[in-house]
Amino acid sequence: MTDLTALLLLVVFATLVATGARHWRIPAPSLLVVGGLLIGLLPWIPDVQVAPEVISVVVLPPLLYASAEEIPWRELRVVWRPVTILAFGLVLATAAAVGAVASAVTPLNTTMAFVLGAVLASTDPVAVTALGRKIALPPRIQVLVQSESLFNDATSLVLFKVAVGTAVAAHAVTLPAAGGQFLVLGGGGALVGGAVAGAVALIRRRTEDPVLETVIALVTPYAAYILAEDLHTSGVTAVVVAGVVLGSTGHKLTNATIRLQVHAVYGTVVFLLESVVFALIGLELPALVRQLTTDDNGWPLGVLAVAATVIAVRLLGVLPLSVIMQRRRGNGAVTWRIPAVVSWAGTRGVMPLAAALSIPLTTDDGSTLPHRPLVLVLTTGVVVFTLVLQGFTLAPVVRWSRIALEPEHTAREEARARAGLAKAGLDCLDELEAVEAAPVALIDQLRRGLLARLDQADADEATDTAPTAAGYRDLRRTVIAAETAELRRLYADNHISDLTRRQLQRRLDLEEAGLGEE
Repeated sequence: MTDLTALLLLVVFATLVATGARHWRIPAPSLLVVGGLLIGLLPWIPDVQVAPEVISVVVLPPLLYASAEEIPWRELRVVWRPVTILAFGLVLATAAAVGAVASAVTPLNTTMAFVLGAVLASTDPVAVTALGRKIALPPRIQVLVQSESLFNDATSLVLFKVAVGTAVAAHAVTLPAAGGQFLVLGGGGALVGGAVAGAVALIRRRTEDPVLETVIALVTPYAAYILAEDLHTSGVTAVVVAGVVLGSTGHKLTNATIRLQVHAVYGTVVFLLESVVFALIGLELPALVRQLTTDDNGWPLGVLAVAATVIAVRLLGVLPLSVIMQRRRGNGAVTWRIPAVVSWAGTRGVMPLAAALSIPLTTDDGSTLPHRPLVLVLTTGVVVFTLVLQGFTLAPVVRWSRIALEPEHTAREEARARAGLAKAGLDCLDELEAVEAAPVALIDQLRRGLLARLDQADADEATDTAPTAAGYRDLRRTVIAAETAELRRLYADNHISDLTRRQLQRRLDLEEAGLGEE
């Protein structure tokens, strides 16, 4: 079997499993990991080894960018304090705890145990986003969990590079040097990401070609990542910053047709990459285990101990922070529900795997780096454990906590917003009628449709008999522009959430695209 055939079969397998997960309403990452693990255990399946560049350069940038685009800047400003604390304090605490436990229960020496701690110190944005996509968490909690998983990678990356440098060079790294490295990696990555986002925004404002816009959207995360890495800063941070900036402003830069096409293409790319990479995680574990020596036979105990440490440290770190935040807001009685969900959402995934795979094979003096295969097995084992345990149980935990938004809540908010858009459209029609800017018959036709929306009638009923004349299309586009302006005002004035804004904007885009070309 050639590598190309194996890759094609992997894509087909991952796509089928991910499609089944959507049909059965099972978290796709968890089911993909289990499926890949079962396939990897078959005796006739060859060992799978993935080069670290494939994951870190090819797979990670678009997945990180897609996750960052979903974070609204307005909600991010509200939760920046707890995100900062979790991204620094909790990452450091997790790395120290995992290093201590690993050195006690596994054959790893202190240096390699710290490498393992740095690898597993941060939650994974790809896994967190994929797992939380179908769970109706309150916007602030969703943004908190997702933002933390994106921004704590900078801290974890610095720790990892310091730990690997210590293991390879066999000398200690001073605290000032580590701090300077963090500023260069994190701050430099943020500057590069902001610069790339600014350049892309300037280009997109002057572009109306859907194909070119799609290419720009696909190239942007790779440009941010590669440029940052070439400048010896954090490519992960650059992609995250570029995604957050463009995600908050991108809907203002393009028209409906372009937004729909880019959304469709990018959704397909993210679906394929997520499906393949989570299947690879499960598929690689049996191959990595077979590379271990007899001295490493106790690796299952190490996986359980490290995974328990990761989960326990997160719970012990999130709980007091949540108590302090709740008391500062004066919410009355302190609730355990929010910290329970935030803690349980801290899965590990693609990022730790990419970091572990990038560990050098030898030290500076040319000798083999000790226990590298064991670090890979422990990392992959913990990733599989958290994705399976926390992934399959996250939805029940959210339901048990009773903090998820009820469908009625989202429906009411959307109904209010749709009523506001319809009123804005009616006001626009009144202004056009006052200056006789359009035929009265067309204005009346559109007015009836908007009034039907206010009466909560079926939106399709208002457009089934709509004429296709150029005059009607132009007039409807004018009204849609007014509704879009009202939608942006409602969001800017904090009357609706970012989720509602995106859903209604997509409906307006679909309706505008359905009018045909000008």
